[in-house]
Amino acid sequence: MRKLFSSRAVVTIIIAFIVIVGLIAGSNWWAKRTNQPPFIQRFGNDLAGGVSRVISVPTTAIGRTANSIGNLLDTFEENQALKSKIDEFAQDKVRLQTVEEENASLKKQLKLEATLTDYKTVSAVTISRSPSTWQSQLVINKGLNSGLKKGMPVLAGAGIIGRISEVNTTNAKVALISDTSEDANRFAITIKGENGDVNGIVTSFNREKNQLIMGQVTSDNKIKSGDLVETSGLGGVIPSGLYVGKVASVSKDDYGLSKRINIEPAADLGNITTVVVAVSEIGAQ
Repeated sequence: MRKLFSSRAVVTIIIAFIVIVGLIAGSNWWAKRTNQPPFIQRFGNDLAGGVSRVISVPTTAIGRTANSIGNLLDTFEENQALKSKIDEFAQDKVRLQTVEEENASLKKQLKLEATLTDYKTVSAVTISRSPSTWQSQLVINKGLNSGLKKGMPVLAGAGIIGRISEVNTTNAKVALISDTSEDANRFAITIKGENGDVNGIVTSFNREKNQLIMGQVTSDNKIKSGDLVETSGLGGVIPSGLYVGKVASVSKDDYGLSKRINIEPAADLGNITTVVVAVSEIGAQ
C-alpha cells in the first residue's frame, strides 16, 4: 500500500501547525499587553470591513435609486390627483355658470310674462340651433300639443326674438328677427320718436355688435339714441306693441340719402336658452 502522506508533507503540516499556534498565542499575548484585538482578529475585521465597504457602494446606490423612483411615483400620483381635482373644479365651475345663466334667463322670462297681460303664454326651451342657421332660426320643445301655431310671436329676455315658422306635434321652428336672408319675411317695426313714430323693417343684422339694423329710413322725424323700438303690426303677422329694443345709434347710408338706425335688441340673440310664446290674445278666441 502506498503511503497517504510522505514524511516531507507531514513535517510541513506539523511546522505550519506550530507556526499558526504560535501566531495565535503570540497575538493573544500581545493583545493582552497592548489592550488591542489580536492580530488575526484585526486582520479578519479589516477584511470584513473592506468587503462591507465594497458591497455597500452599489447597495447604497441601488437604495438611493429605489428611493428616487419611489418619490417620483409618489409625485406622479399626487400630480394625477391634483389634475383630477382641477378637472372636477372646472366641471363644477361650468355647471355653476350654466345654472346661473339658466336662472337669470328664467328670471327675465318671469318678468317678461308679467308684461304680457293681454296674452296667454307658453314657456319653452331651445333644443336645437345649428351653426349654419344660427342667425336665422332655432327649434323649441313645444308644438301643436301646447297650442302653438304658425306666425305666433316668440319672446326672450325682455322682448321679441322671432315668430313660429313651422309647427310639429312636440316641437316648433322659430324664425329669428335677425334673419335677413332674401326669402325671409322681415319684421315690421316702429321707432317711438319725439316728433312721431317712424315705421320700417329690419333690413340687416350686425352679429359682432348684436344689433338689428333698420335701413332706408327717409322720415324727417327726429330719432335719437335710446328711443324705444316696438313691433308695428303692419303686415298683419305680428301684433303691434311688442318690445324690440332701443335705438343705439343713427347714421346715414352709403349714399347719404336715407338714415341707418342701429338697434340694441332687448334679448341677446346669440344666447337664447328659454323663450315665451305669445299664444293668443285674451278675449280674441
